[in-house]
Amino acid sequence: MAPVLGSYVRGGWHVPPHEGRPLFDAVTGEEVARVSSAGLDMAAVLDHGRRVGGPALRELTFHQRAGLLKALAGHLREHREELYAVSARTGGTPFDAKFDIDGGIGVLQAYASKGRRELPNDTIYVEGDVEPLSRGGTFVGQHIATSLHGVAVQVNAFNFPVWGPLEKFAPAFLAGVPSVVKPASPTAFLTAKLVELIVGSDLLPEGSLQFVAGSVGDMFDHLTEQDLVAFTGSASTAAKLRTHPGIVGRSVRFSAEADSLNLSVLGPDAGPGTPEFDLYVKQLVQEMTVKAGQKCTAVRRAFVPAEHVDAVVEAVSARLASTVVGNPGSEGVRMGALASLEQREEVRRSVKALADSGRIVFGDPEKVDVVDADAERGAFISPILLTGDPDRAEPHEVEAFGPVSTVLPYSSTEQLIGYAARGQGSLVGSVVTGDTGFARDVVLGVAPWHGRLLVLTQADAKESTGHGSPMPQLVHGGPGRAGGGEEMGGIRGVLHHMQRTAVQADPDTLTAITGRWVAGSRRTETDVHPFRKHLEELRIGDAIVAGPRIVTQEDVEHFAEFTGDTFYAHMDADAAAANPLFGERVAHGYLVVSLAAGLFVDPDPGPVLANFGVDRLRFLTPVRFSDALTVTLTCKQVTPRDSADYGEVRWDADVTRQDGESVARYDVLTLVAKKNTKSA
Repeated sequence: MAPVLGSYVRGGWHVPPHEGRPLFDAVTGEEVARVSSAGLDMAAVLDHGRRVGGPALRELTFHQRAGLLKALAGHLREHREELYAVSARTGGTPFDAKFDIDGGIGVLQAYASKGRRELPNDTIYVEGDVEPLSRGGTFVGQHIATSLHGVAVQVNAFNFPVWGPLEKFAPAFLAGVPSVVKPASPTAFLTAKLVELIVGSDLLPEGSLQFVAGSVGDMFDHLTEQDLVAFTGSASTAAKLRTHPGIVGRSVRFSAEADSLNLSVLGPDAGPGTPEFDLYVKQLVQEMTVKAGQKCTAVRRAFVPAEHVDAVVEAVSARLASTVVGNPGSEGVRMGALASLEQREEVRRSVKALADSGRIVFGDPEKVDVVDADAERGAFISPILLTGDPDRAEPHEVEAFGPVSTVLPYSSTEQLIGYAARGQGSLVGSVVTGDTGFARDVVLGVAPWHGRLLVLTQADAKESTGHGSPMPQLVHGGPGRAGGGEEMGGIRGVLHHMQRTAVQADPDTLTAITGRWVAGSRRTETDVHPFRKHLEELRIGDAIVAGPRIVTQEDVEHFAEFTGDTFYAHMDADAAAANPLFGERVAHGYLVVSLAAGLFVDPDPGPVLANFGVDRLRFLTPVRFSDALTVTLTCKQVTPRDSADYGEVRWDADVTRQDGESVARYDVLTLVAKKNTKSA
């Protein structure tokens, strides 16, 4: 008997007390493992995540969590050959394995990078601008995001047993929320290997990742208002889970990625012989055959101008005819098996429904020639290309989750957009065209029904990641039938696991809560220039007031000559007088910023290593000749870098004239050395 998969819960591996459900090699039909969650106390699993994993994660800053994700990505990359070996038993080719495994590792790397670059070295996230709530400035508001005190329950599909779990885990971990990973059973043995490698790395805090092999049992009965559920699978299962009393009764955050009749559109300009025609055909075949079409993002509806249908069918069929199906480990094989025999039967049923309203123009769902494998014992099926009638319901309602696509004709952009909407919501669509006007019309027309849209042209083809590749920087999800959820999306995915709270307070209190200086709160002026302080010595509110500096006509004319900026408002008295905003010559805005820098900069070598940017610069009122400028520079935010001997400091710069009115406001960004740094 094959071994029974263990579940990693409550700090150890749990092996169920009975043999469970058999899992099979998709290529040979041999039993690989058995799976069962019998004997698991699901309430205790969730409690362990909340009580042990959550507090450990919340003690870490975003940067520290990002560092662990980076280290984990490196560890998995070193062991990916072990994952490739197991992946072969799921029916995928070596390319399919890399698509899944390397793609998942890439998500970890992307979130590690974004966490370090876009999130603070803190445990809370400050979102948006401070909102003034009173005339006098003593009452202000700010949105903050804090980690939920629950567990992210992640139910994954069979088609991506590595990428799927990591794609959900990475943003949850970065947000400080522990995960419980529950894979689909047919390929759970690969996810089990992934978790074994993660646990063996000893990188993650205990309780931050748990793994349940088999059914979720009564887990949903024990969810709380602080928990989340992310589901990938069928629309029917998503509907059942969404309406589970444990989710509805406690308003548990629920995100679903479900069935999707994704489309790809060939533009009217992209006829045979054009680069875009060839790109369209190549992409359609790739989407049909990579992972044997078992991708939630694969092209199911191929919309083609009516006059090009025959040419597309001929070109796609020729490519499919050269696609070798068989044992993924054999040389020359381009498409492996489906994940299971049950999945093959499901695809055959769906193809029959599509063929009843259309016509199979390539392939036979009941017969396929395979290399180095038994076509019946393994879950093999031929790529199937159909043509259909877009006015019939079936092409817009039936998804064959395998190497199956239907070519559908259209005669106008308006008609195409109407057909697209009949899919009732999709994860992704693509438009292959060299006509930017057509691309704009289609994108804006179909966007309400799609979570992601790719415009493929000869200009971006070499670097495009393709129709079927979700990117961690962008949202993955779609409306309606596609589930209505969003995953990844860069920092959006992190914030999904956090609670947004509006905080109303006086400026000093808000500064203390957020760790960012707020206009109106106290400043601290000392005899020591803030630029003479190392990173550890700086405090929020440290400030310097410098000036005044009188702006002269000679200053303006010298700046204009030196820079070449001779815009009329600065140099032509008559033209400036006719300008309704000025009425007379005024100083350059960038001259004002330069003069302000000259007032607050400490020129001698010290802890400030570099100025690396200016944010949020606004010129608020004109500066005229003889105006006297004063600048107040205040330490606004200090962000240490754990792996470097310096950190980032954000300064609030407020430039005022003699009447106290602000003429310019902006943030100055500097790199400041820590103590005992040689460069300091």
